[in-house]
Amino acid sequence: MTAETMTAMPADTTIHPGWVRVCHWINALAILVMVGSGWQIYNASPLFRSLEFSKHITLGQWLGGALLWHFAAMWVLVVNGIVYVTLGLATGRFQRKLLPIYPSQVIADAKAALTFKLAHDDLSHYNAVQKVLYAGVILTGILIVLSGLSIWKPVQFQELTALFGGYDFARCVHFVAMAAIVGFLVVHVALALLVPKSLRAMVTGK
Repeated sequence: MTAETMTAMPADTTIHPGWVRVCHWINALAILVMVGSGWQIYNASPLFRSLEFSKHITLGQWLGGALLWHFAAMWVLVVNGIVYVTLGLATGRFQRKLLPIYPSQVIADAKAALTFKLAHDDLSHYNAVQKVLYAGVILTGILIVLSGLSIWKPVQFQELTALFGGYDFARCVHFVAMAAIVGFLVVHVALALLVPKSLRAMVTGK
């Protein structure tokens, strides 16, 4: 879908198959737990002295508790992510939904979105901005897992840690990836509220 208005789809058209919806909501829960517990872990050893997350938005209450939540959610996210990416590639969904991406379309759709002129009639097609965001968050998810492993087990995964430029820089990469995912979530939720049928489609599939 581009900035041009498209013909609305029949109400009974399947937009998101069951595996997509299940993986989406599991990912959503796992990410919320990981972010909340990650902020508590960050507070125990902050990267930036001027930044501390309020205890009201953290999970775990203390470092040990936060680590337990973080590792539990990490395995859920990793397993679910592997299932999602594998099925996305095997079924051709990623290729159909996310490719191709043309810079000119991204610019045109971004301008249309900023002026509230971007059509959302056909939810089965992603516009260029959605393609960039969804592809980007998948890659960011992979990056945050790899950087997380490198700071969790820097000795066992010393080659991986070295690829990130060492432990300290891996922490920075992990933090930036977290911030990118949180930013995506804010935009994603805002758009879902602005276009309620997109949220309904992720629940019912239709």
